Amino acid sequence: MNEATPVSGPQEADDLEDLFENAPCGYISALANGRISKANRTFSTWTGYGSEQLVGRRFLDLLNIAGKIYYETHFAPLLRMQGFFNEVALDLVCADGTTLPVLVNAVVRRDDTGGVRFIRVTVFNASDRRRYERELLEARRTAEQASIALQDLNATLEARVAERARALDRAWRLSRDLLVIARADGVLTQVNAAWTEQLGWQASDLVGQSFVAFTHPEDLAATQAAFAGIFEAPLTKPYEYRLRHADGSYRWFAWTGAFEEGEVYATGRQTTAEHEQAALLAEAEDALRQSQKMEAVGQLTGGLAHDFNNLLAAISGSLELMQTRLSQGRLNDLDRYMHAAQGASKRAAALTHRLLAFSRRQTLDPKPTDVNRLVAGMEELIRRTVGPSVHVETVGASGLWPALIDPPQLENALLNLCINARDAMPDGGRITIETANKWLDERTARERDLPPGQYLSLCVTDTGTGMPPDVISRVFDPFFTTKPAGQGTGLGLSMIYGFARQSGGQVRIYSEVGQGTTMCLYLPRHYGAVDAEEAPYALSTAPRTEQDGTVLIVDDEPTMRMLVTEVLEELGYTAIEAADSAAGLKVLQSNVPIDLLVTDVGLPGGMNGRQMADAARVTRPDLKVLFITGYAENAAVGNGLLEPGMHVLTKPFAMEALASRMKSLIKD
Repeated sequence: MNEATPVSGPQEADDLEDLFENAPCGYISALANGRISKANRTFSTWTGYGSEQLVGRRFLDLLNIAGKIYYETHFAPLLRMQGFFNEVALDLVCADGTTLPVLVNAVVRRDDTGGVRFIRVTVFNASDRRRYERELLEARRTAEQASIALQDLNATLEARVAERARALDRAWRLSRDLLVIARADGVLTQVNAAWTEQLGWQASDLVGQSFVAFTHPEDLAATQAAFAGIFEAPLTKPYEYRLRHADGSYRWFAWTGAFEEGEVYATGRQTTAEHEQAALLAEAEDALRQSQKMEAVGQLTGGLAHDFNNLLAAISGSLELMQTRLSQGRLNDLDRYMHAAQGASKRAAALTHRLLAFSRRQTLDPKPTDVNRLVAGMEELIRRTVGPSVHVETVGASGLWPALIDPPQLENALLNLCINARDAMPDGGRITIETANKWLDERTARERDLPPGQYLSLCVTDTGTGMPPDVISRVFDPFFTTKPAGQGTGLGLSMIYGFARQSGGQVRIYSEVGQGTTMCLYLPRHYGAVDAEEAPYALSTAPRTEQDGTVLIVDDEPTMRMLVTEVLEELGYTAIEAADSAAGLKVLQSNVPIDLLVTDVGLPGGMNGRQMADAARVTRPDLKVLFITGYAENAAVGNGLLEPGMHVLTKPFAMEALASRMKSLIKD
């Protein structure tokens, strides 16, 4: 049979039956009395009833109670009157007791006489639709609740805003910190009452003025830079600067701020008290440091008094023998006695320099230092300090890296370590001072609380009593000491620890009771060069100058004037002597040409050497000045803050050094 030929007969009946049974909706045929005569497979599947269970039952019996009532009172009469109804929402009770939401259409089929042939009921599964309706209902209920809440919020929002404004105004009025709003150009537009309380200014004095007008001149550049940075990112880390009080004094404030909507909002907390406390603490630390230095000086002087007597005896004895040999006409031994006296005087000068270096107050800037050279320079001083019962051994590493440190502070630290080592050996023993290069990897550096890298170590080891762990854990605490009362301040090791940390290094202790102690300073390697030692200058080989020059010597010590004059005449210069500042200034204010002023600082005559030199420079602005002074007088010449053309030579000094310095100054 051709596929295009319409199907008829039994085949068509089968197709219609299949369409009826497997339709996507339920089909039911009911008699005029409402009982089911036929139901398709789809309806049976939905309800769980077989066809044989459905035939003969009323459709009404499949509804839940509410559906039955609704059907009897509304839809059965409607069906009888108009013969149909559409999309009536009902709930079917399935065989397992569950309910199935459905939409029902019904239509009455009549014969030619008007009698009811059957009722066709079409059932649609409304589960999804019922769920959507529930969700829609829930959403509508939620929306209604939100609308009510919004109405409540709107009703109270104005009150809340007003309360918020009152709270902000209260915080603005009551804050003890400075609060300010400023334009982008720094002009203040609003300030709170704290400005009056903290700085004495009224709002009318401030509004319309730039913050620049109230900033300390020394802080202005940095403050303007900090203000400019606010436009890039909020200032969250407090920035401190000084603001002028109405009485003309200044107060410190720490500021944070932000730039928002075209204006700068900032808060300033006064930190004047903290700065004053920090200054007092710095003074106290300086006093403690000086006390610790003087304790070391006290340790030094006892051991040095005997040595200086020996040196003085050597000098005076050599001079007496020279006088005797001259009177006898025996000149062959003079050089030997001269060398002996000069050697003793140089050793005395070196010891004096060391002693004065420990006692001075000024803090020197760190500089590249050869630690081996520093230790060698300290060795004789250490030997004399610790006494003959303690053997001192130095082991300097070859090729030792330089360190960027303050040499006097390292000398002070080394001496104190050696004094502590000596005190740990009451019956004598051995002190070993050792230097070494150390390359610390991450693990080793972490153990020593240091960043990884290159360091040099300076270690002092003794064969003394050692320390138990509980003492080791406290030795760096200020004022902690194991010495008897009156024999130690407990500051030595704490000062050494502070020096090491400030230098970027660390201190470590290795000790066992009865075995001795090793104290090691770790200092970062410096990659720059170390200044070379000056070569000695021999007066006897210095040629006479080929140019004229006149030098004024002002000193109240006749011997010093005589020696300087002799050196100048040896070099071929003209010397003029004055015994006090008044006589010196008289010469300087005359028409006598002066190429160089050599003056002591401590002078009689109403002025010190610096004051005399400053007075002379009023009429001689290019006058060259050489101050010959001791460490104790450094403050009088400005602690290194000298004007151009002024120089210092520290007593005691060799005549060769004086000759070299004077000649170089006159030639320049």
